[in-house]
Amino acid sequence: MTFDPMAVAVDWLDAYRAGDIESILDMYADDAVVRCGFGSVKTITGREALRADWIDRLRKYPAGTLDDLNPYHDGTILSYVTSSGVVSALFEFDAAGRIKELNLAPTH
Repeated sequence: MTFDPMAVAVDWLDAYRAGDIESILDMYADDAVVRCGFGSVKTITGREALRADWIDRLRKYPAGTLDDLNPYHDGTILSYVTSSGVVSALFEFDAAGRIKELNLAPTH
C-alpha cells in the first residue's frame, strides 16, 4: 500500500467540512459505490449522482468535528459529528488510494 488510508479519510472529512465538492469527488474511484444507511439504504454510483448527493448532504448535514478514527483491514473507519448526530463512515480504497466503497450510517 503506497498511501495512508487514515490520512485519506481525514482529508475527505476536511474537504467535507470545507464544502469542497470538487476535492471530495476527486477522492472517489470512477466505479465507486456509496451506501447511506439512514432509514432505508440508498446506493449512489457515478460522478453526477455523487455530486447531487454531496450538494444535498452539505446543505442538510454539514460535518462537524472528528469523533473517532481507526484502521479497518485495508481501509478506515471514521466517525464524525453532524447536525443529526454522529455518523460512522467505513472507507475501502483502490490500489491508488481512491475511495472505492464508502458506507455511511448513524452510530447508536
